[in-house]
Amino acid sequence: MSIDDLELAVIPLDAPEAQDPNLTGAKAAHLARAAVAGLPVLPGFVLVPAERAPEAPTGQKAVRCAWQALAGAHGSARAVVVRSSSVYEDTEYSSMAGRFESVLDARGWEQFTTGVRTVLGSARRVRPVRQSPNALPGDGMAVLVQPMLTSAVGGVMFGADPVEGRTDRILVSAVRGGPDQLVDGSTQGVRYQLTRRGRLVRAEPAEAHDDRLLPHRRTARLVALARKTEQVFGSPQDMEFGFDAEERLWLFQARPITAMATRPPRGARLLGPGPVAETLPSVLQPLEEDLWVAPMSHGLTVALDVAGAASRRRLRKVPVVTTVQGRAVADLRLLGAAPSRHPFLERLNPAPGARRAAAAWRVGRLRTALPLLAVDLMADVDRALADFPPTREMLGGQLLDAVGWGRKVLSALHAQESLAGALLDGGRGATAAGEALAELAEGRARGLAEGELVERRPVLLALLPPTLADRAPLPAPIGRTALPRGVGALPVREGLRLRIRWVQEMQAQMVRELARRLGVGACELGLPRLALLRWEELVRAARGDGLPADFAERVPRTDAGVLPDEFRLAAGVPVAEPKSGPRTAGQGSGGGFGTGTAWDGQGERPDRPVLVVRFLDPALAPLLPDLAGLVADTGSPLSHLALLAREYRIPTAVGVPGATERFPTGTPLAVDGRTGAVTVRDLPRAASLPVQARQESAA
Repeated sequence: MSIDDLELAVIPLDAPEAQDPNLTGAKAAHLARAAVAGLPVLPGFVLVPAERAPEAPTGQKAVRCAWQALAGAHGSARAVVVRSSSVYEDTEYSSMAGRFESVLDARGWEQFTTGVRTVLGSARRVRPVRQSPNALPGDGMAVLVQPMLTSAVGGVMFGADPVEGRTDRILVSAVRGGPDQLVDGSTQGVRYQLTRRGRLVRAEPAEAHDDRLLPHRRTARLVALARKTEQVFGSPQDMEFGFDAEERLWLFQARPITAMATRPPRGARLLGPGPVAETLPSVLQPLEEDLWVAPMSHGLTVALDVAGAASRRRLRKVPVVTTVQGRAVADLRLLGAAPSRHPFLERLNPAPGARRAAAAWRVGRLRTALPLLAVDLMADVDRALADFPPTREMLGGQLLDAVGWGRKVLSALHAQESLAGALLDGGRGATAAGEALAELAEGRARGLAEGELVERRPVLLALLPPTLADRAPLPAPIGRTALPRGVGALPVREGLRLRIRWVQEMQAQMVRELARRLGVGACELGLPRLALLRWEELVRAARGDGLPADFAERVPRTDAGVLPDEFRLAAGVPVAEPKSGPRTAGQGSGGGFGTGTAWDGQGERPDRPVLVVRFLDPALAPLLPDLAGLVADTGSPLSHLALLAREYRIPTAVGVPGATERFPTGTPLAVDGRTGAVTVRDLPRAASLPVQARQESAA
């Protein structure tokens, strides 16, 4: 196929019509616009289908004349670059980077025409995502031709940092030679982060000061180019550049940055699932959120106010607990689960001290009164739950009233449970999960069926997360446990936690019955479609006002994956908080010292497993017997599972940053339950001792 067969028209890059991206493609149009603005752009021309430019010179003679003007009179003095310039690439929506062919160092007429056919052929093989389904292959493609420049140093520059989402930074990657080495991935190069004034923030990998690819004189010129290019196009640009042998800087390409990371606004809250994930570990539907997250947030707000841990103005302004992507998360700074950003200023600020002093008398009296108040509350809850008739015998209004009562009493239970954890000694005694494991072992030994077990031993609900869907099955048979002691033997905080779970289960039963009576079916996995309503919508539906108009189109929330341990929101998207400092240890939660092999709880259990998990989900309780250690990314020493682990005298460390990534299954570990230190080590001889003997030795 010859150039004549392609029927191409020639448009010089400095012609006004070259700035039209619908004619010459975005890449060529951007360079034409940059050249007019005085940016350092190499000369060149664009080949477009002749029918799109009827007034431009066409045919082989016109193409050859344009080529010779770049390559020299005989066409051999200078090589050229033949590149794609599509309507669909280098746009604000999609870069299409690397999707089309480019031909470098084309010498002579034959190599040049072959390069043109190669570029056009690549357009016929690629259909852009945003292209109309009725478009013909190759529609919107032009061919950009420029002289081949041999760069001493070249690279890619972003007028903003797309990785960190920072518009106050400029990101540059540079190599010796042309930028094509970076673009095709064959060379890593040196990455520089610069301020808008050209100051070097960091370079990776580090370079000798006298052998930098981009010394100050070059970075200053690059920063000036980035800022002027941003002025021309109205936004930071993704650019390719090169310094020639005479130290002249050239712009090879400019396009919008299409993958700019979102950046949390200044003052965005630090959130995380750790403190609440143990209570609400799963993705919640809208009604579950209103029934369980809202009372938890209100209860914790009351507890923080009573303890003087935060100002009332701040507590009124933001919820302590909320949901992100359907998962419950907490404000980590409000709950004291993350250190202050300005600890020195906090010490100088008299307001927190005065607030706590004002609350001291309340706390002093409450410390003595709280156990009695909690006992009274638990007794009231037990009586109310016992007085409810079977759900099928209740009137519809009674069902709704019971669910509403549950929302109110959950708030009180969460408030007292939080205060009990802060003011009372919660590190000793039995746990609800431990009692449930003992009851489970005894009940199964007696041959009780699954339904009978929960009906006769409601403490078993401590092993199951709350849900409006069908209740999950109880855990598989477990190893050794203690003997059951009865719910009355539980300490105050554990008793309150258990009532929270009982009230949640009561609400779930009532909602399932309401769904049956309203004739609303189920989604998947036994989830009633009523779970897709908000609480106010359910109240209106139960009163006869009907379901929302869009109810039929609503779908259950799906699991979008686990959330970061610590994050801030940017336009509703979680952005992980960078880990600050070299901290690698967590908080010790007791249990002595132990060694073993990391295990994620899946697959075959090692001989001496150290369970490594993201958070302390009570559903993991059946895995605790005979563990050599327990390590969690997040969590508190006062959590359900941490307390239960102490009952089993398992060395436990919580809040260990990145534990699940740092310690994959099979890693030999040592866990210090006193200091929270977790280290990778060869298993010592002592690791062959029984768990109990080794722990007694450590104690």
